[in-house]
Amino acid sequence: MQTVRVTLGGQETLLKRTLVGVIRSHEQTGEKARDPLLKTRHYRLSKDKLWDEVVGALKKLNGYKILHEVPSVGEIVVERRTITGRRQDITLTLFAITPVKSAVDIYSASRGSLGDLGSNYRTILDIYSALDRRLSAYKIS
Repeated sequence: MQTVRVTLGGQETLLKRTLVGVIRSHEQTGEKARDPLLKTRHYRLSKDKLWDEVVGALKKLNGYKILHEVPSVGEIVVERRTITGRRQDITLTLFAITPVKSAVDIYSASRGSLGDLGSNYRTILDIYSALDRRLSAYKIS
């Protein structure tokens, strides 16, 4: 017997993330992420050029406030307020792989003791979507 899985525009993934978010209040990307949408993003840009593009993209996103930038370490700390009024602390880490290839990872956590109902997952997808639109010519699949 075969199992057929129907997904309508990613609704299954969002429902799963919402249910997981009942108990978990953080999300992160990485090379070994199970969800392909949470894999590290790689770009054909030097770390310095990628830094400028990422900061520019974050400044244009509504609701995101850059709190701290550390170019030497490659970290950008951002704050976002959700619809429910909770605050999310987001750390973007940029790192050079070669002189002309760099990558971006994101860690997002909600303040408070309860889960986030998947809002950190959606926040990461929102940031990655903005970066992918802005840097589509440089993205490495």
